[in-house]
Amino acid sequence: MISRLTGILLEKNPPQVVLDVHGVAYELDVPMSTFYNLPGNGEQLSLLTHFAVREDGHFLYGFASEGERFAFRQLLKISGVGARLALSVLSGLSVSDLAQVVARQEVGRLTRVPGIGTKTAERLLLELKGKLADALPTSAAPSEAAHSDILNALLALGYNDREAAAAMKQLPTDTTTSDGIRQALKLLSRV
Repeated sequence: MISRLTGILLEKNPPQVVLDVHGVAYELDVPMSTFYNLPGNGEQLSLLTHFAVREDGHFLYGFASEGERFAFRQLLKISGVGARLALSVLSGLSVSDLAQVVARQEVGRLTRVPGIGTKTAERLLLELKGKLADALPTSAAPSEAAHSDILNALLALGYNDREAAAAMKQLPTDTTTSDGIRQALKLLSRV
């Protein structure tokens, strides 16, 4: 089994990357969360991998973190979920967001991911319950609860996940819910 690859990044074509490891070029499919954080072509890159052998070929998937790979493998264990859908889930939600969605049983957040309908979302929530608990913080601080409330408020106001997440990154960690919503709306109005 191939567990990790370290080499030079040759190409980036979403969702695939080509990594040169000592003269051997490996093509890997990666979730968009990993893709967005890749260095430039020609730079050193290390990715955790998942190697799959199927009747129609050998496939290699790359991940920036152990949490992404763990979540990917948990998703693959669910009947009817293939690698493409698992990558789509991890492209639409971070691992911690997915763990929170599962913990709160939020069908609506999962159905925003392309390729997931209500029945599939319900099955994912049922099958993943309790399996992604390690991705959640052990003790949720008040600021984390406030950030979750701010994110939900922005989504309820009609902003998409990417816009809301971008605004959330710019907020101070110790912000209150009402101040955070106000600040996030100011940031989003500038865009």
